[in-house]
Amino acid sequence: FTGRTAVLGDLRSALTPTRPPTVAVAVISGMAGVGKSALALQAAHGLANRFPDGQLYVNLHGATPGMPPLTPGQALTALLRDLGADPRSIPEHPDAATALLRSMLAPTRTLMVLDDAANAAQVRPLLPAGPGCAVIVTSRSPLTALDGVCRFPLTPLTAEDSAALLRAASGRDARDGQSGPHVLDARDRQGGQHRHDGADRQGAQHRNDGVDRHTGPAPRAEGDGLDATHPLIELTGRLPLALRVVAARLAARRALTLDVLADQLAAAESRLHHLEYDDLSVRRSLAVAHDALAASDHEADRDAALALRRIGAVDLPAYGAPLLARLTGTDERRAEAALDRLVDVALLEEIAYGRYAPHDLVRDFARELAGAEAETDGETDTAETDTAETALRWYAAVAERTLTAIVEPGLDQDDRCRPTSAQPPEHTAHVLTAAPFDSPEEAFAWGDLELENIVVLAERYANAAGDGTAAHISTLIRLFFPCVQRAGRVAEMEVLGRAALRVARRLGDEAAEAYALVDLAGVHFLTGRQSEALTLNDRSLAIWRRLDVASRIRRCLNNRGLLLQTLGRHSESGQALHQSLEYSRQLDDPYGQALTYQHLGNLYEHSDPRAAIEQHRRSLAIGEEIGNVIVQHCAHCNIGYAHLALGEPAAAVPHFDESLRILGGHSDWHGESQTRLGLLRALRLLGRAERADRECAELLHRAEARADRYTAGLARHQHGLLLRERGRIQEAYAAWRTALEDLDGTDEKTVLAELGELLADEGPADTEPADTEQH
Repeated sequence: FTGRTAVLGDLRSALTPTRPPTVAVAVISGMAGVGKSALALQAAHGLANRFPDGQLYVNLHGATPGMPPLTPGQALTALLRDLGADPRSIPEHPDAATALLRSMLAPTRTLMVLDDAANAAQVRPLLPAGPGCAVIVTSRSPLTALDGVCRFPLTPLTAEDSAALLRAASGRDARDGQSGPHVLDARDRQGGQHRHDGADRQGAQHRNDGVDRHTGPAPRAEGDGLDATHPLIELTGRLPLALRVVAARLAARRALTLDVLADQLAAAESRLHHLEYDDLSVRRSLAVAHDALAASDHEADRDAALALRRIGAVDLPAYGAPLLARLTGTDERRAEAALDRLVDVALLEEIAYGRYAPHDLVRDFARELAGAEAETDGETDTAETDTAETALRWYAAVAERTLTAIVEPGLDQDDRCRPTSAQPPEHTAHVLTAAPFDSPEEAFAWGDLELENIVVLAERYANAAGDGTAAHISTLIRLFFPCVQRAGRVAEMEVLGRAALRVARRLGDEAAEAYALVDLAGVHFLTGRQSEALTLNDRSLAIWRRLDVASRIRRCLNNRGLLLQTLGRHSESGQALHQSLEYSRQLDDPYGQALTYQHLGNLYEHSDPRAAIEQHRRSLAIGEEIGNVIVQHCAHCNIGYAHLALGEPAAAVPHFDESLRILGGHSDWHGESQTRLGLLRALRLLGRAERADRECAELLHRAEARADRYTAGLARHQHGLLLRERGRIQEAYAAWRTALEDLDGTDEKTVLAELGELLADEGPADTEPADTEQH
């Protein structure tokens, strides 16, 4: 037995309370192969002296391949015989048999192990009543219908414990993976009573560690040993049953190397084939639960089996009831019940409220099920595509609802919602089936929840998909991108933008290409690469000029003016911004005018900050008139920067504070990050170090959560200045060095030059106290 030390201690304590009012019952639950039986038997072995009247074991066969579960009557008969009851005197009626069992156990201190229970109804008649007894129940289900029990849900082993189990069971040495003095005991759980040898029937458990499934083993130096970092550990999902299969194969074939076996397991389509040996099989253990669901008379069970197959067909990081309802063709109530049922039989884990994900090996099994179903239906070439398109249609429909919730009514919203040439004709009808969001916050929450799935779909199908699937991807990204952009998820923005550009060009959809180009320009802008952003924006502008779409020309000219200003090309910036302003007037677009006034203010800030403030106040007045939160928030931020340019940090702080207050729950990462940077600068200049530290820590936390190295680099530059002012010179140098790395490759020339000068003064380390500050 390996690992589970803390759980084992808690389990023993739960079974031996000081003054038990009634029988102590512990339920060990988890997926097939996770080691429930091993833990139960190890606990029972360690408690032998606490239960001097003996220990009883019965295998209930709740999820044993090829065997039906024992009925309560069969289990009662087995237990009563083991207690010495005359077989002829055992009552046939279960209630009478239960009464006899309880009367025989009442005066005793006996520990009972009920292994592999199917459900609470199977267990309840077997429980003793006397306070001197205790019961360990193992089940894939947590058996929540049982009252007054302690529950121990098991997860896969840690990487270290997995490696230890693999070494112990295979006889391979930790240093080089070669044979050691250990011997393999690959015995699986056998049915029967009074077995306490620790041989475990492994059952499985949902993954809750967030580790990404490997598509192949990481490169390793020749001769690396069997430690916690070896690819075999993650390729088995750290599942004890899978680890024992691998150990058995390594023990049986001494010539089989760790890396060769890892290469075999890295192929997801054949991984379960390699996780079978003798009577050990991950696939068979998982199939018991699915097959029972599929053959059930209950609709919820059959729905659950179908849901697992659909999960295998589309294979996404996580699932919710709305998506599964579309994939299975049911309503959301039935989909939720199906997901809950899959959790109950340990084929899924609820990783957050309403969000579900399978263990990696369950994913492999679900893909096999989906493939087998497609072969049976004769649709091997289209089944996956059909399922993917169902998911993409739903995501695109809800994405339009997010767009209309977060982008204020006006030309920008109208433009994004306007169909491009490749948009599927049925999209509009699907949007009508998706409920509108009640608030921008609700829309952003949905986007954050589903972003990972959407990125996976875009990456998977952007290159390989047929035109139908590609059109769904193009529509989805066009409608969803503003949500991702405002949330500041720069890494995901780049993936989606590049996928959209590839798909649009393949489909010959010029409008979609223009959106993808300007969206990618936004990625480069948010990451400080203004030169690349300008190039992409100008390509988009050329397409919109060719298509003669005035509102988009206006937007690209506005972007062009902003980018030229940040690059120091002020004269060209002014020309572009005045052209954009003229388009806004012609279009009667107050929102567009407000944005251009902001950018004109930024331009004037370099020569006349007072004139800049006047432009920002014109923008603020429009924002207040049309009720646009983003315009108002950005205007206050920009006024704050103009006051900084005037050397008035005390006047700047209220505007930065007001900007953040107005923003509230709305998401606009670029505006928010710039506001927080300005506030940090103003507080530092005012000597308000304590609040400056808090603001810096908060900004770094938010930037790192978005993988935004550009903003993090700018924040670390300020952090270093704060540290220097406190005399913590070496920590300041460390912050600046990291900032220099973060800003490498950006067009942030002023800050880069200052960092170079600051670091040029770096001398030998002095003897500062070691109370370093971490943000």
